[in-house]
Amino acid sequence: MIGKGDKAIHLSSLVHNLTDQLQVLTRGEANFEEEQKDKLAKNQIGIIETEIVEIVHKDGYVKQLVFDDGRTESFDAVYAPVPFVQHLDLPVNLGCELTEAGHIKVDSFQKTNIPGVFACGDSTTMMRSVASAVSTGNTAGAMVNMELTQEEF
Repeated sequence: MIGKGDKAIHLSSLVHNLTDQLQVLTRGEANFEEEQKDKLAKNQIGIIETEIVEIVHKDGYVKQLVFDDGRTESFDAVYAPVPFVQHLDLPVNLGCELTEAGHIKVDSFQKTNIPGVFACGDSTTMMRSVASAVSTGNTAGAMVNMELTQEEF
């Protein structure tokens, strides 16, 4: 797991559910609080503070990491928190407000700040799952249907 600070601790707790062979790669000084270090130690999660210079892979499958001190270590997978980026400019071009994390800001009915514009799925939440996308899509569809029906009635 590549990361530092609170985010690394949070993601480590999630990834730890998938494997008991986890290490946190901080790419420099870890700067963890004592309580955070204790949590990692309690869960047998190692900390590697050495900078990563290369991720060696074959056909997209991670084989090993190369560190700036020349050491290499084999890994089956590498997890890293990557910042969220909207893949289309459409929401911004329409004037939709974004959250601090870059998601389209919606209310509980999936309405944006622009009348008649709804959004759903991964573009609106950090809860990235098919179930969440389907749920918000269902809500958005129902609300669009309701608004269109009320316009015509």
